[in-house]
Amino acid sequence: MINVTALIQLKAFARQDGFLLFLLWIASFAVIVTNPMSSWGSLLAMATPFYVGYLLARFRNYALDGAISFRRGLAFSLYTFFYASLLFAVAQYVYFRFLDNGALMTMLIASVKTLEPFYKAQGISVNELQNSLSMIGQLSPIEVAFVFMMQNILIGAVLSFPIAWIGKRTIIRKNLHHGEQFNNNMNNNDINHDDAGNDRNNL
Repeated sequence: MINVTALIQLKAFARQDGFLLFLLWIASFAVIVTNPMSSWGSLLAMATPFYVGYLLARFRNYALDGAISFRRGLAFSLYTFFYASLLFAVAQYVYFRFLDNGALMTMLIASVKTLEPFYKAQGISVNELQNSLSMIGQLSPIEVAFVFMMQNILIGAVLSFPIAWIGKRTIIRKNLHHGEQFNNNMNNNDINHDDAGNDRNNL
């Protein structure tokens, strides 16, 4: 049975954290566009799973008292990637529609030519890469943004499984439950000892 309140809470946090992930992607995209030779753009992009893991841990500790199931963690990660992908698609559409003028495609084609020896060493067809980039270059801005959005959602879906598995915590809740039982038992023992002492005094 679906807990509607829990789902509303999860989606609310996922929207907020999706916006934060969107900011990370925008920073990465801006670095790649303005300074293609810098490695910071790629590093920011590769930090995505670690950042989502941090957001999941923050949601777990702040809203769920340190315990979250794999299923809820997976849903949180999926929604976070989904909202970030939507926002990033809008930003990319604006960029490709009004600012790019083919600059990004030109840069990507030049990068393929520069890395041609590496691709050949890995057995990757350079011609196929160039043809794929040419096909993307023929798409409209909204189509390009849609392609990137679906790619981001797909990658996010794949990454969500290990992120949710690593971020799940159920031991804390069990420990708290056992701790409460231990305290209750101790209190009951104290009461029993007091009652026994009272009985002896009465005798």
